[in-house]
Amino acid sequence: MEVVLEQNSPTLASLKVTLTKDDYQPKIDKTIKDYSKKVNLKGFRPGKVPSHVIQRMYGKSILVDEVNNLLSTAVSSYIRENKLQVVGDPVPNREKAAEVNWDSPSELEFIYDLGVATDFDVNFSELPAVKRYTINVDDAELNKTIESLRERFAENIHPEVSEEGDMIFGELKQESSEFTTRTAIPTKQVKSDALAKFIGVKKGDEVVFDIQNTFSDEAAIAHVTGKKKEDVAELSGDFTLVVEDVTRSAASELNQDLFDKVLGVGQVESEEQFNEKLLEIIKGNYERETEALLRRDIENALLESINIELPGDFLKDWLERTNEGKFTRDQIEEQFEDFKKSLKLSLIKNKVADRESVKVEYPEILEFTRNMVKGQFGIYGDDDSMKETIDRVAQGYLADKERDNYTNVFNQVFDNKVMEIIRSQVSTDEQTIEVSEFEKLAKGEEVAA
Repeated sequence: MEVVLEQNSPTLASLKVTLTKDDYQPKIDKTIKDYSKKVNLKGFRPGKVPSHVIQRMYGKSILVDEVNNLLSTAVSSYIRENKLQVVGDPVPNREKAAEVNWDSPSELEFIYDLGVATDFDVNFSELPAVKRYTINVDDAELNKTIESLRERFAENIHPEVSEEGDMIFGELKQESSEFTTRTAIPTKQVKSDALAKFIGVKKGDEVVFDIQNTFSDEAAIAHVTGKKKEDVAELSGDFTLVVEDVTRSAASELNQDLFDKVLGVGQVESEEQFNEKLLEIIKGNYERETEALLRRDIENALLESINIELPGDFLKDWLERTNEGKFTRDQIEEQFEDFKKSLKLSLIKNKVADRESVKVEYPEILEFTRNMVKGQFGIYGDDDSMKETIDRVAQGYLADKERDNYTNVFNQVFDNKVMEIIRSQVSTDEQTIEVSEFEKLAKGEEVAA
């Protein structure tokens, strides 16, 4: 077997693979021998079918299969061993393949077209310093978070008299149309000029209002009346609500019950401890957000500083072919710049990973998934009672082969490990900013120096 690479341009190459009979015939003879032992043919005893009969019946298809296997191995091995920066998939040259005489084979020659990225080096010392931000978390931010948690864990109370924001329950009716239903009217969906009718009411009061001029939109009318949205236009005139109950969402008290709900049972025992733990969590959350912003800026610095040329037309053809009509050529053209950036980043990260011998083990994948599940459940602390549930959910998530969750998490963990290496070697310009400034930066907006 001979494999020869021909560089046609900086980003295009061809790989010529030449197979002699000595390369493929031993494999074909072995396969035919195996067939003769397994194939059941009328007129022959099981396992005693002569080789020449197998050759006559299956020889050509066996030859094609074995040659394709040899080609696949030869091409992938050559690319791997020579560390070619191949992008997309090798494309068989159809004209050359059509010339092969499968009926009288001897020396077989195949050509594969390759798209390659130009060679590059990753030298972190040449990268400019990247800004790394520390967010100033003050008491105002802590108080804002506490109020948000109090609202999140709010409890329903039943006041005697209604206020703005309450939910008013009762019987809604219109005598002229004989309409009646039990309903709940959220005062938040009542127009400002009609709101006064629903403020200060109590159990037993009757509120009369025009159904079309009271609520913010048709969806609200549909919710209150139980009608379909497309049918609410048929309703008209005054309706009467006989009040039966008023419900108000009251922010949770700052007490042990709230501490346990937010952080887990027994994690803290006083308001001071709660504030300290919460401040630690807030800073940790912002730390993750600033690290995400730093990652984005490092990736942009890598793209701007490392020149990699790619075979544009080759890749566009490959994308169109492999997506089997899911995307038009115009759509591929429109999104191609983003695809190029993603591909270049992948090439850079893979080179770093290869240089640093990065590996990903299953315990790392499971721990990443655990933390992801905790985030989805909104678990702030390390609640022992939840650990078994979290582990079960995490393992079930990784076992979902239909969505290929394991591969997706593996890629995330791999990417994080590579970025940690890059992060440790890129110089940074440390800056402290306020929360409002960081929010602008995260949106891509400019911040005054």
